[in-house]
Amino acid sequence: MNASPLPSSTPSSLEALNDWVAEVAALTNPDSIHWCDGSDAEFDALVAGMQADGTLLPLNQDTHPGSWLHRSDPDDVARVEHLTFVCYEKEEDAGPNNNWMAPAEAHAKIDALFDGCMRGRTMYVIPYCMGPIDSPLSRCGVEITDSPYVVANMRLMTRMGADAQARIEREGSFVRGLHSTGELDPDRRYIMHFPDELSIKSYGSGYGGNALLGKKCHALRIASHQARSEGWLAEHMLIVGIENPQGETHYIAAAFPSACGKTNLSMLIPPDAYREKGWKVWTVGDDICWMRPGEDGRLYAINPEAGYFGVAPGTSAKSNPNALASIQHDTIFTNVAVTDDNQPWWEGLDDRVPARDWQGRDYVAGGGKAAHPNSRFTVSAKQCPSYSPQAEAAQGVPISAIVFGGRRASLVPLVFEARDWTHGVLVGASMGSETTAAATGQVGVMRRDPMAMKPFCGYNFADYFGHWLSFDKPGAQLPKVFHVNWFRKGDGGDFLWPGFGDNLRVLEWMIGRVKGEAGAVDTAIGALPRPEDLNLDGVELSDEARDKLFGFDPEGWRSEFDGIGEYLAGYGERAPEALLAEHARIAKRLGG
Repeated sequence: MNASPLPSSTPSSLEALNDWVAEVAALTNPDSIHWCDGSDAEFDALVAGMQADGTLLPLNQDTHPGSWLHRSDPDDVARVEHLTFVCYEKEEDAGPNNNWMAPAEAHAKIDALFDGCMRGRTMYVIPYCMGPIDSPLSRCGVEITDSPYVVANMRLMTRMGADAQARIEREGSFVRGLHSTGELDPDRRYIMHFPDELSIKSYGSGYGGNALLGKKCHALRIASHQARSEGWLAEHMLIVGIENPQGETHYIAAAFPSACGKTNLSMLIPPDAYREKGWKVWTVGDDICWMRPGEDGRLYAINPEAGYFGVAPGTSAKSNPNALASIQHDTIFTNVAVTDDNQPWWEGLDDRVPARDWQGRDYVAGGGKAAHPNSRFTVSAKQCPSYSPQAEAAQGVPISAIVFGGRRASLVPLVFEARDWTHGVLVGASMGSETTAAATGQVGVMRRDPMAMKPFCGYNFADYFGHWLSFDKPGAQLPKVFHVNWFRKGDGGDFLWPGFGDNLRVLEWMIGRVKGEAGAVDTAIGALPRPEDLNLDGVELSDEARDKLFGFDPEGWRSEFDGIGEYLAGYGERAPEALLAEHARIAKRLGG
């Protein structure tokens, strides 16, 4: 690839960008600088260069045309929450939910690592837009990186290149992200966020969200800070449209921790009986949602991303046929295994036996996972069969319901509805889930993960809860709030709910509640459906499943609310009084 110099003359609104690029170049000392334009020719040149140096390995071009495999360093395979910092002048502004470092100390620590780190490398300047390029809800950023793999992924995940740079030129503002893979040394790795400066610095990792700075770093940690100051919400949520046989489409935003089914739900295929009646599901987004009140008081949402960075293991023709169809061509796979004819493979895909594992070693059956549990695919959202044209709507889509959920093997029923917005904020603030492989650490441990934002909220959670509460004001037409648990287990350890496409039965009940048409039973924790309130035609549920999926255990919930109270108390004086009062109201009703 031919490296291009800094533009010799640019509009004054880009002076800050040029000055910053020059400053970074002086610090990192690259051999050349390339300003990315997002063109096909540029992408082809990037891929050719990475194929030449082994960064990208071609997959079977007959079965997966335009698709590639990347193998990351074995010590660089997931988010590193313990090395991720949010840097405000005051530690309490970062909150107990974040690792904190003072900005001056953080800059000094990470700039020492950046010093000369791009010597012998090309420095890429990536202008990008999070959200439709002409949407007032969108925000722009620029990532500087020495990784062509990052450039290729950012092209799929964002609106990257000349159009984004033109918007930056018009607006004169952008989030600054500086990244280098460095030596890929876990002991020389940091991801630093400076919300007040709208900037990010990441060193020592080439993995996903650690390196694709438009994703979690910008679209959640920095954007949540922007959203608080500008009056909107930046959330770890899918956006899905449910079209009924009458042609009405209701849009639902749902927050689940990573690897808990967001992508599956966003690309849901209705059961046969529903399809025959005319139900359709439209995918707007699978991971991140930005919401802003519209003139009519409703929340309108965009997906700031242009692609999917999905978890491969478990993706199959049964679990998510739309995702599988999306990744049959023009896809970058990371840390998956391959078959003997060089097709991508992972656990849960099919019954074939892979030939080589995610590190390129000959696979031996019984010798461990062939694909890394957090292996990924990166693909344009437009390749999804259920892709919604409304994903590019500048005004966003109106949200009818917000759904929280996680992995809970016991206690939590299949679904319940919050009494009102304040109760809904408490439901989101107190949700818990069993940990997955998307983050380093032990798997299967239950932890509180408010709004599925624990690793991603860019400021003190107590203030974040207060920001959520602030949307309940005169004239607001807020979505109804629900909680789901697809992962309830029986005494024998088996899942009680079939999940996948049958989750539409639960979404149908939610839409019925939004329209005032579906029945429910009032309990201390919210409105629960009875089995007869859901369409369960064709679903076989045991007596145990019906009892536990639709049941309410007051004693168990008293204990749960004791734990929620202790959790909220951990935020001290910043915990919103309205949230504490709502907790006390429900605890009293439970007899706690």
